[in-house]
Amino acid sequence: MTELSVVVPCYNEEKNLPLIVEQFTDLAAENVDIRVRLVDNGSTDNSAEVMAELAEERDFLSTTTVDQNRGYGYGIRRGLEEAEGEFLCWTHADMQTDPADTIRAYELIQVQMDPKSCYVKGNRKGRPFVDRLFTKGMSLFETILMGTQLRDINAQPNLFHRSFLTRIDDPPDGFSFDLYFYYMAKRLGYEIIRFDVDFSEREYEEAKGGTTLRGKWKLTKRTLGYSLELKRRTK
Repeated sequence: MTELSVVVPCYNEEKNLPLIVEQFTDLAAENVDIRVRLVDNGSTDNSAEVMAELAEERDFLSTTTVDQNRGYGYGIRRGLEEAEGEFLCWTHADMQTDPADTIRAYELIQVQMDPKSCYVKGNRKGRPFVDRLFTKGMSLFETILMGTQLRDINAQPNLFHRSFLTRIDDPPDGFSFDLYFYYMAKRLGYEIIRFDVDFSEREYEEAKGGTTLRGKWKLTKRTLGYSLELKRRTK
């Protein structure tokens, strides 16, 4: 079995795909037991064609196609279902976090006493003040509501042993996917390992989450609604 599988959900990322694959190619050359699975999450641009062309030339690279976009989380879930590694990871395709962070996360979990009971997650540094303020507010709300400390919930990458998937049920299709996995890891008693990652501006295209104040408000409302549902489900 492959040691590490990295899932990269992609929605209209045709310009960023060659950049991230180039970096993963360098990482794969240094770390032979890594597989990367790009998920075309219902893109309406040429992402599918770009992925197929890139995957033809690289043995470590596989693709998953979602015909219609059902949400950020759904794309990741589809990729995780098809991933082959003992340890599973996901990160974004927008180049705001370094693909090399996935290897750093893997190295961190490998030196733990019980890697199967650990959950590794990035901790973003270098973000604009307004974004940091928004994240702190959401972190405080989720911490109070869920009764456990939850900070920088949407930070990447996320990495864990594949057995974790057998202990969770019905993750959300939308942007609350990160919250669900992070919270369930804490609820199930996993050791949470955080490490700092640099957060950069996107090279191409716009972010798919809440970047404007209006977008942040819409994302907040959806997240709050899901958080209340999750709290009820896990009482």
